[in-house]
Amino acid sequence: MQASKKVQKYGFLLMPSFSMLAFSSAIETIHMANWVSGKDLYQFCTLGKNTKVVLSNSGVATTTEYTLDDAPKDLDALFICGASTAGQDDDLSLDAWLLSCSKRGIALAGICTGSHILARAGLLDGYRATIHWGDIASLREAFPSVIVSSHLFEVDKDRYTCSGGSAAMDMMLFLIGKQHGMTLASHISEQFVCERIRTNQDPQRIPLQARIGTGQPKLIEAVQLMEANIREPLSSDDIAYHVGLSRRHLERLFKQNLETVPSRYYLELRLKHAKQLIMQTDKSILEIGQACGFTSAPHFSTTYKGFFGVSPREERKNLTINFDNAVHLDKKTRQLWRKKF
Repeated sequence: MQASKKVQKYGFLLMPSFSMLAFSSAIETIHMANWVSGKDLYQFCTLGKNTKVVLSNSGVATTTEYTLDDAPKDLDALFICGASTAGQDDDLSLDAWLLSCSKRGIALAGICTGSHILARAGLLDGYRATIHWGDIASLREAFPSVIVSSHLFEVDKDRYTCSGGSAAMDMMLFLIGKQHGMTLASHISEQFVCERIRTNQDPQRIPLQARIGTGQPKLIEAVQLMEANIREPLSSDDIAYHVGLSRRHLERLFKQNLETVPSRYYLELRLKHAKQLIMQTDKSILEIGQACGFTSAPHFSTTYKGFFGVSPREERKNLTINFDNAVHLDKKTRQLWRKKF
């Protein structure tokens, strides 16, 4: 993707019962890009399929500017804002319209289950794409030609897809960063009080029950015990006792369903929690280690580096360097922040 000097024109197709959160996360981000930069970098319009009044999943009625019949022909990208649950019905007229958009060189994007609509039209074949974690399995099964990931979002050439919710903001920040620089994207993130910009390599946090199903209640109970006891970790024997299993049976459940042993899974939970604290708080490294069940600072540092490849102090130092490298706004730009559009 090349940095663009011309105004980008984005269309948002609102499907019935579209996710209001995902839609708002997307359009607010490009609106903020204009506001922060003081320039008209983006223009956007809304479309309904057959009607201009579209109800969101929360019942809020949104009046769009166009329908498919009179939609602008000069869009740079079309974002399909899907429903919270993917529809299974064929829609040949919509498929044909999307195909015509693709032939005109319009980039196509799926927000939430909008990815399913693109896949159904054959427009994601051979592309990397993602969708909300609840629909990943069905997308893989129904469309084997699509390279489905569990990442927050995917940008593969002229196809953009995201898992929905606040991930729509991350995807838009990524696109803005590619087109106009990460400094602008960072300033937008700061305006939204967002502690960090997540990347296309960040995974969706898929709930354990969704990953393994409901057939392993003891395993889910064991993991919940681990999550509730990060500061003072329980032993595998203690966990097995509390869930009413032998230690060997517990280890077998973890191996069969999660391909690891309880102690390793528990350690990864604690280390990932430690990384969140490093990234999102100003607690000292010692305090973070203690909060995650490490009584020895050297042990915490060695274990953390063995898992993430950098020590806790290096992690925080890298975070500080990245923040300091962001170009501070000059006085003129700060005045533009207050400009009303």
